[in-house]
Amino acid sequence: MTSVVNEDRQAIRDAVRSLCKSFPDTYWRDLDKRDEYPQDFVNALTSSGYLAVLIPEEYGGAGLGVTEAGIILEEINRSGGNPGACHAQMYTMGTLLRHGSEEQKRRYLPQIAKGELRLQAFAVTEPNAGSDTTRIETRAVRKGDRYIVNGQKIFISRAKQSDLMLLLARTTPYNEVKDKTQGISVFVVDMRNVKGNLQIQPLDMMVNHHTNTIFFEDVEIPVSNLIGEEGKGFRYIIDGWNAERILVASEAIGDGRWFVDRASAYARDRVVFGRPIGANQGVQFPIAQAYAHVEAADLMRFDAAAKFDRGEKCGAEANMAKLLASEASWEAANVCLNTYGGYGFARDYDVERKFRETRLFTVAPVNNNLILAFLGQNVLKMPKSY
Repeated sequence: MTSVVNEDRQAIRDAVRSLCKSFPDTYWRDLDKRDEYPQDFVNALTSSGYLAVLIPEEYGGAGLGVTEAGIILEEINRSGGNPGACHAQMYTMGTLLRHGSEEQKRRYLPQIAKGELRLQAFAVTEPNAGSDTTRIETRAVRKGDRYIVNGQKIFISRAKQSDLMLLLARTTPYNEVKDKTQGISVFVVDMRNVKGNLQIQPLDMMVNHHTNTIFFEDVEIPVSNLIGEEGKGFRYIIDGWNAERILVASEAIGDGRWFVDRASAYARDRVVFGRPIGANQGVQFPIAQAYAHVEAADLMRFDAAAKFDRGEKCGAEANMAKLLASEASWEAANVCLNTYGGYGFARDYDVERKFRETRLFTVAPVNNNLILAFLGQNVLKMPKSY
């Protein structure tokens, strides 16, 4: 059975690598310069079925796990691509699949699987709350068969390129709940036919993720679009967060391997002072160490993914996977840039683009300092630091 599973996963790797060959460095470099959405790539990934990897077969998806989804994202990054337009549609499944109603799943999942609908936006972060999600101020007030939403979200990617958005909002004010994680609800927002005033303002960012500030003014959401029970949304999105951390770790591992591959190849070929620079231990050893750290992080990624797919608690593992993979990738990025020297800053070599993209993983979707706080307090049982 293990052999069959490994063969299936290798087949996914091979297929994704083959697909990515049609989208070389020049494709991503040009998009990055123009800050454009990778429409052709998303279309190709949708047609191949890889964007529906987590959707059960009964709804038209592949019915696979976070492990396989991570492999797909890893290979996209290792090819030099940027799967930002793809990963959200994967990790939002953790909330929708586990806590959405049967009616919601049948209404949305088959169309998402076919590519007729896109669910690529997840509206959680707010200017005044930051990483303290329990302090969000966006309110959803029920009036009959609908909720009226008012508030603001920030750093929300792909809202203009998505048909649907998962929204986290307070249905009970913070000062009226005993448990600060209560009184928060999750909704599916259909942005194709919005009633009320929904404004999306693009932010000029360091990476090409199509990131926005979103303003809600009397936006109406049908009660049927509430996921699960009112007030229980914080617990629901934790499933999405664990999946997100595992998938982001997979992307970081793909980046780390891209940097190691590029650095070692350049070190073999670049001749200075009459010999390849890779013969110098000052160049060779940092690349080798970065490689070792990426491979170690990969083991934690697969451990976390396996537990998630088995339905086991995996908060510690998912967080450690994201922490270790993002730091290993950032280490490999710096090593790669040092290896290339001045050429690493030239856009035509793509190192500077990937350097910017992978830097994000140490601070988003959660800052690594918060992961350390989570581990210290919840795993190692030390006093709360904040």
